[in-house]
Amino acid sequence: MTTTSPTTRPAAAAGTFLLGGDLPIHRLGYGSMRLSGKGIWGPPEDPDEAVRVLRRAVELGVTFIDTADSYGPFDTEEVIRTALHPYREDLVIATKAGLIRPGPDDWRPLGRPEYLRQQAELSLRRLGVDRIDLFQLHRVDPLVPLAEQVGELKLLQAEGKIRHIGLSEVTVEQVEQAREIVEIASIQNLYNFSDRSYEGVLDYAEQAGIAFIPWFPIAAGELAREDSPLLALAGELSASPAQIALAWLLRRSPVVVPIPGTSTVAHLEENVSSALLSLSDTQYHALSSPE
Repeated sequence: MTTTSPTTRPAAAAGTFLLGGDLPIHRLGYGSMRLSGKGIWGPPEDPDEAVRVLRRAVELGVTFIDTADSYGPFDTEEVIRTALHPYREDLVIATKAGLIRPGPDDWRPLGRPEYLRQQAELSLRRLGVDRIDLFQLHRVDPLVPLAEQVGELKLLQAEGKIRHIGLSEVTVEQVEQAREIVEIASIQNLYNFSDRSYEGVLDYAEQAGIAFIPWFPIAAGELAREDSPLLALAGELSASPAQIALAWLLRRSPVVVPIPGTSTVAHLEENVSSALLSLSDTQYHALSSPE
């Protein structure tokens, strides 16, 4: 595995992105969804390990943590506060609202303005902050005009309760519509080595200087296929396919901010060390060609 010089904070090797133009974050973050119970329902199965994971992430140089009110629901926001409050000055915490949870593995859009406002207020309390660094619309509710959903976030921003606004699982057209109302700092869409359906949205984000936060950045099942090009490269680089997949994402665009999630310290350390992995031009282009 080719690395940069040894460091106690390897996430810093991923480089820095200015979120919203004024919040510097290391480009390898941490997604907290897996801290919830089975089906992303209920508290962590091992609450002590969840706290250790979050604290270790910060020790390793992670300065961007992504969560949502629907993880648990509510549990991961509370665990983040337990583990990390009072927060380091350089730590940016993003949360989301716009999905309700009737039960395990059940996710339903709800974007009524009054609901989004209520959830923002509750997230402020659970996280123990006066202002949320990045508040993202978790899903666009097809039953509510997008202008009303984004407009409510703009009002919360004007009131000083939100610093930056993001969108999740959106098309270029939806982003453009939202940007007519308010500045958009981030787009969080499904994207990984095996699923590049939102390539056009990523290209748009890069042109606009908007952070592109790929959720499900590893897709481990696909990486383990016998014909996966990552397996062949893994031996050459002395790295796991997942580490190579993350290194590929970091190389893909300077606006990409992967947020691999895990519920164990060991897996966290493996993920973060991918920031030290260097792909040659030949390796990167070979991985980037259509399969």
